[in-house]
Amino acid sequence: MKSIQFVLRTVALSLLAAGTLAQAASVTGTVTDKTTGKPAGGDTVVLVDVQAGMGEVAHTTTDAHGRYTLVEPGASPYLVRVTHQGAGYFIAAPQGGAQGDISVYDVAAKVQGVFIEADVIEIETENGQLKVNERYFVHNTGTPPTTQWSKHSFEVTLPAEAVITDTGAQRPNGLPTSVKLDESGPKGHYSFNFPIQPDDGDKDTLFQVGYTLPYSSGKYAFKALVSLPADNVAVLLPKSMTFTAGAGEAFKPVQEDPGIQTYVIKSAVAGKAIEFTVSGTGSIPHQEQSAQGGQPSGGMGQDSAAPGSTPGGGIGNPINTPDPLSKYKWWILGALALLLAAAAAFLLRKPVGAPGTTTDASVTALPALTSVPAKHAALLNALKEELFALESERVSGTLAPAEYAEVKAALEIVLKRALKRTS
Repeated sequence: MKSIQFVLRTVALSLLAAGTLAQAASVTGTVTDKTTGKPAGGDTVVLVDVQAGMGEVAHTTTDAHGRYTLVEPGASPYLVRVTHQGAGYFIAAPQGGAQGDISVYDVAAKVQGVFIEADVIEIETENGQLKVNERYFVHNTGTPPTTQWSKHSFEVTLPAEAVITDTGAQRPNGLPTSVKLDESGPKGHYSFNFPIQPDDGDKDTLFQVGYTLPYSSGKYAFKALVSLPADNVAVLLPKSMTFTAGAGEAFKPVQEDPGIQTYVIKSAVAGKAIEFTVSGTGSIPHQEQSAQGGQPSGGMGQDSAAPGSTPGGGIGNPINTPDPLSKYKWWILGALALLLAAAAAFLLRKPVGAPGTTTDASVTALPALTSVPAKHAALLNALKEELFALESERVSGTLAPAEYAEVKAALEIVLKRALKRTS
C-alpha cells in the first residue's frame, strides 16, 4: 500500500483537478455486486456536489446490466453515490470520459469475519481533565464479501463519565468523515450507524472517538471493553504519566519512542473488561515524537516497501520486536488530520445562502471556510506542507526515487493551479 501521504496527495490532486474543469460532462459507469459477482440492476445512483453541502444534483437508476449515466450540470467537483440495499458507496466523479465503475456489496446486520485488529487508546491530560482519543481498526474478511451495516454496525463502550468531543469513521480507501455516535443501551454504550465494508486489500475500516474524563484526583481507573474480538488493545500515554495494569492483565510494554509509553495486550475477548489505571499529568509530544521517530513533522510517512507498515496491514511481529505498533502510531499522532481538514474544507464547504441540501448519514460536510480566498489559501498551505514533507522523506531515504519524482511532479502541477486561483 502506498504511504498515507501519497494517498493524501493523490486525493488532493484528483479533487482539485475535478474543481478546475469547467465543461459539463456525462458520467457513465457500471455498478457491480461483488457479493454475487453480477451487475447490480435497480440501484439508485446520485451525483453529489461537494461544493454545495453535498447536495444531490442528478439522479438515475442502474439498468439490468448495472449501467448508469449522469449529466454534470456545472464545473463543481462531484461525487457519485450508489445505494445498494440501503448502504451507500462513493467514488470521485471521473474526468475526461473515464468510466465511473463502482463496486457494491450485499448487506447483512452481522457478518462472520468482522473483528478488531487494534483498539488504540491515546491518553493525555489537558485543562485538568483526561483527554482520550480511541481508534478502532476493524477488518471485514467475510466470504463472500458482504457489508456489515445496521443502526448498530459497530458498538463501543466508553466510561460512564465520558464527554464525547468528536467522532469519525473512514471506509477502506475513503477519506475520514464526521459521523454521528448514537446512544445504545446503558449509559456509556454507543453505536455507529456506518457500514463496515469488506477489506480492500490490506485497507480496513477505521472508527474514532474523542472524549474527556474528570481527573480532579489525578488518577483514573479504566475498564476498557471491546464489542468484537480484538487482536490488540494498545494504550499510549506520555512518559510523565504512570500506567498500572490491573490484576492479572497481560499488558506488555513496547519500547517505541522516547517520549511515549506504549502498553499492549493481545487477544482481547469481546465483552470482557480490560482494567488499567493511569495517574499523573502530561501531553503526548506530537511534533517532537514525529521527528524522533524518523518521520517528517507535518506528515505520516510510511515505508511502502515494508509489509504491514500501514494501518490495517496486520501487526504480525512478536510483542518484543521493535515498532510493532508504529503503523498505528503515525496514523494517530501525525498531522494528517489537519491536512485532510484543510483539503476537505476547501471542497466540502457549503456556500453562504446555498439552498437546502440532502446529506448522506455517513458523509458529513466539514465546517465551511468563510470565503473563496480562504478556501484557496487552506489548500495552498496544505500543498506547501506536503512539498516540505516530500523533501523530508527524500532526504531521510524513506521514499523511492521513482515515487518521489512522480509525486513531486503531481504536487507541483496542483500547486501552480492553486497559486493561479489565489491570485
